[in-house]
Amino acid sequence: MNSKEENIEVRIARGDFLNELQFITSRSGGAGGQNVNKVETKVQLKFDIPNSLQLTDEEKAMVLDKLSTKTDQAGVLQLQSQEKRSQIQNKELVIRKFEDLLRKAFHKKRVRKATKPKKGAIEKRLKAKKNQSEKKANRSWKE
Repeated sequence: MNSKEENIEVRIARGDFLNELQFITSRSGGAGGQNVNKVETKVQLKFDIPNSLQLTDEEKAMVLDKLSTKTDQAGVLQLQSQEKRSQIQNKELVIRKFEDLLRKAFHKKRVRKATKPKKGAIEKRLKAKKNQSEKKANRSWKE
């Protein structure tokens, strides 16, 4: 894990981003009986990436690039949760989703090192090919 990933992990753990999140509640569909018609349990989270004070310009560009499918044209990240019957539980879920997305956005894939097959593996493959061709050759009529 490099220093930028550690840095973002520390900031997420401390809850530095929580004061920049905007929550909107509304009534959700699904299970809940009459509760659905009365209580606003669906929680929508909005995070304005370009105007964030917690992210550097380089980090903002990286997040906007990696999460482009979840942001609108203004660069506002939008997530929602309506899985639970409680607004508090949905709020916790959507915050967890947000934190996971941030972690994924800053996670760098390891570079794949190109390797060549070992000599033994090449010989084994060629031997298997030869055995297969001999097996098929023995199936034909010999006159």
